[in-house]
Amino acid sequence: SHRFALPTSGSGGAVKQENFVLSTSGTDQVKGVLTLQGDALCQADVNLKMPRNNQLLHFAFREDKQWKLQQIQDARNHVNQAIYLLMNRDVNYQFKTGSEVLKLMDAVMLQLSRARNRLTTPATLTLPEIASSGLTKMFTPALPPDILVNFYINLNKLCLTVYQLHVLQPSTTKNFKPSGGSILHNPGAMFEFGNQRYEVSHVHKVECVVPWLNDALVFFTVSLQLCQQLKDKV
Repeated sequence: SHRFALPTSGSGGAVKQENFVLSTSGTDQVKGVLTLQGDALCQADVNLKMPRNNQLLHFAFREDKQWKLQQIQDARNHVNQAIYLLMNRDVNYQFKTGSEVLKLMDAVMLQLSRARNRLTTPATLTLPEIASSGLTKMFTPALPPDILVNFYINLNKLCLTVYQLHVLQPSTTKNFKPSGGSILHNPGAMFEFGNQRYEVSHVHKVECVVPWLNDALVFFTVSLQLCQQLKDKV
């Protein structure tokens, strides 16, 4: 819970902002700096080099906007729930039976597993879902219609995917096959949005390690092991 900077009783301090440089080895098509504050991306600064003409595009979050990372929020809520399950008894409470302890451990382990899964399993989204996401409206200057972006957490990494699109001409749409949901779409994936058909021409994925997420994942493993050891003793 400390790693998630949960607001604890009595400590009203704001969660500190951390800056992360996004990069990927071997290519400089996309570079960026992200500012993470707890479960919110409060600033994003992205440079994109267009392969067609080597034109450099620059986008940043509008000053009045920040993007909540639902995965961190959900994981934190499950940790809160696990703590509540453990703490909501009177200090002098005595467990009567082993099965009562097993039941509690199962409930706690379920919350811990769900929390960990939210970080290890990003949501699968269709390209129209990414296109209609509120994230596309966060940037200034506005994203061009042939660029899509998506942020997500994968294990201990904060990931940014940039999709470059090209419009499919009516003559080429006889082989049109819209792609389904995926964490990462590949070049060649097609979709329809706003009465227009598109194909993904280039995909750029950049990421950075968030050290406290790394710690959190280690602690999830340790705490699940401790719960299991207690169950084995019972």
